Amino acid sequence: MPTWDSALYSKFLKERTQPAIDLASKIECSNPVSIIDVGCGPGNSTRVLKELWPQAKIAGFDSSAEMLAQARASSQEIDWFQSSVEDWNPATTYDIIFSNAVLQWVDAHDRLLLRLMNHLNDKGVLAVQLPAHYHSPLHQQLIAVAKMPAWASYTVEACDRLSMAPPTYYYDLLAPIASRVDMWETQYFHVMDSVERIVEWFRGTGLRPFLEALPDDQSRKAFEQNILEKYQACYPVQKNGKVLLPFNRFFFIAYR
Repeated sequence: MPTWDSALYSKFLKERTQPAIDLASKIECSNPVSIIDVGCGPGNSTRVLKELWPQAKIAGFDSSAEMLAQARASSQEIDWFQSSVEDWNPATTYDIIFSNAVLQWVDAHDRLLLRLMNHLNDKGVLAVQLPAHYHSPLHQQLIAVAKMPAWASYTVEACDRLSMAPPTYYYDLLAPIASRVDMWETQYFHVMDSVERIVEWFRGTGLRPFLEALPDDQSRKAFEQNILEKYQACYPVQKNGKVLLPFNRFFFIAYR
């Protein structure tokens, strides 16, 4: 798992929080008592849950100490603790288990989702959002750069780091153990000041495994320059000087 820069991540917090708002607003669960945010990051998604259900006991955990420090500073009403998704094995169950843009960093979704469903109370809800940008220029051009001769020996593992299966996979996995499964995909159009800002935005998430794999800062700068050149050909400047970044996200909600 790459290290995380909470300040960089939070530069685009509005764009990163909107999917959490959209996911939480679709959950049908009256008066939940216990809610857990799996991979809470700096706490932006957890605070969305607190605003929707202020009377609930809400907790959030993340593997990054830096992210948790920012989360703790943002709210003292939420129980924050450090854990990885893989190691989390609570002795209790929850009314809502929520995960916003986290599970793509974790392998074996079949075992993971079955385990999460087992940690729900009767009538409990598992709500998940995953980035679904893998067919976009944002990801495809990143992989093209990573496979250039200058970088290929460093980035082999990074190219396979993110994990997401087709929607049909998640439906077939969850339908036998859920009373209902809701699924949808949304394309967001992020308005960026420049193509350079797209690189900066991506540096806070999907670029991280690639940058972490490179040997030094000079290599990282050269790698980003290669990506910038690719993106400039894919993301034209609009009439007002802004650049539109389409970004797809996949959502599902499973009810016990």
